[in-house]
Amino acid sequence: MKVAADFVAWFRSVAPYIHTFREKVFVIGFSGKMVTDENFVSFIHDINLLASLGVRLVLVHGARPQILQHLNENQLKINSARGIDITDVTSLQFAKEAIGRTHLEIEALLSMGLPNSPMANAAIQVASGNFITACPFGVIDGVDFMHTGKVRKVNVSAIEARLSLGDVVLISSLGYSPTGEIFNLTLENVATEVASALHAEKLIFLFDSLDQDDTLLNYEKSPLPRELTVAQCKLILQNDVNTSTVLPEEITKLLSCAIKACERNVTRTHLVSRHTDGAILKELFTHYGIGCMVSRESLESIRKARIDDVGSVLQLIEPLETEGILVRRNRELLETEINRFIVFEHDGMIIGCAALYPFPQDQICELACLAVHPSYRNLGYGNRLLKSVEEITLSQGHDKLFVLTTHATHWFIEHAFRETTLDKLPKLKQDLYNYKRKSKVFIKLLKA
Repeated sequence: MKVAADFVAWFRSVAPYIHTFREKVFVIGFSGKMVTDENFVSFIHDINLLASLGVRLVLVHGARPQILQHLNENQLKINSARGIDITDVTSLQFAKEAIGRTHLEIEALLSMGLPNSPMANAAIQVASGNFITACPFGVIDGVDFMHTGKVRKVNVSAIEARLSLGDVVLISSLGYSPTGEIFNLTLENVATEVASALHAEKLIFLFDSLDQDDTLLNYEKSPLPRELTVAQCKLILQNDVNTSTVLPEEITKLLSCAIKACERNVTRTHLVSRHTDGAILKELFTHYGIGCMVSRESLESIRKARIDDVGSVLQLIEPLETEGILVRRNRELLETEINRFIVFEHDGMIIGCAALYPFPQDQICELACLAVHPSYRNLGYGNRLLKSVEEITLSQGHDKLFVLTTHATHWFIEHAFRETTLDKLPKLKQDLYNYKRKSKVFIKLLKA
């Protein structure tokens, strides 16, 4: 029964994401290393799941390890400058062979339909084509990059037409010029330009970097925060933010791509390690994810509650009311008093709330109904809600805040509240005191 209950709770928790992601465009970039990984088939299964949920998917793959293997087998080396490979005539031929073979292998995996597997009856249609118009990278600092190129234009209408049919669009790191030339591109460049051109909801990079201490996989030790704004990314890249470890070159490159994408119409960019099984599902369908998410502006805000927030606030406080931690409020009462509430919104989701009731004649306010979503507790959100309530109290000309609590006495003591007696409260509040609950009374003196 517990397993069944956990399943129901889990399914309900992911339902909002399923609704939000339907018909949205996701561009997912992954390297040639990932294609050779033993877990790549599991990743393909996850792609199938996203497609079945109505997500419009564009996959952009690289093939650099495969190209290098071809060159090594022929005792050839590839030169590079500015961190970018230089593609001459010979290496271009090997690049075409390696990228073409990798592309076909991915198509074959997407076409699987084995019984008793996640791909059973999937019937994914894969669309490929000359979606990318490329141009030469050029001559920089006297170095001719020859057949290494960059994206000049994305055929948006052609990609959107295939996505509207339910196809998964698969794009390689080769581009074509109007004169019929072929250019070797980087998957980062292709994925960023495609996501920007499509105004994608999400650009997701599955990175390869894995240091000895697993710090890029361990959130508590990771030099990458869970969330970053474009401005914060720029500070990190300018070394204006102190980090405990130096970021790998791949990560700095992807952060640059994230900045560019978010400044050009992409809603979110995610950096997720490919080494975690089910990484893309954990990042997209859990409250806190497992990677680093970049957005143009901060995803968090504290604001006054609106009438359309009533349902979300009820979901937040009902479990606490059931436990007897909060006084029960029915929907009608909450609708009447919603103007007393402030809410903490994170990426469109209400994760915290608090209510403030002023007693002007006594120059004091009551803090009530402070609640934070279980997935976001112990992360400082309650502190920030309290600070906002205190600022509102002071702005109304009051310098005292009181609270009645049965469970959170230590938390309020830690935040400079002092226990007092019932007779210190406004007369109206004394008359409404519930002696069955035996709530403790705390007051805090505020300083402007």
